[in-house]
Amino acid sequence: MCESNAYLKDGENEVMVMESVDSIEPCENGLKLMDIFGKQIFIQARIKDMTLLNHRIILEEICTR
Repeated sequence: MCESNAYLKDGENEVMVMESVDSIEPCENGLKLMDIFGKQIFIQARIKDMTLLNHRIILEEICTR
């Protein structure tokens, strides 16, 4: 399988926000992530780093005011 896990960078830590991410769709104020089962979440973040060989997507929170 080629799915990756998405993590949100929290200082020095990375917190997993979704497993088995199948698609990422950019939205006006963030990203919509969908897993292989069709579950969707919206997160106010941008992609900081992607290492698909290691199945990791690192997200960075964006501040909206």
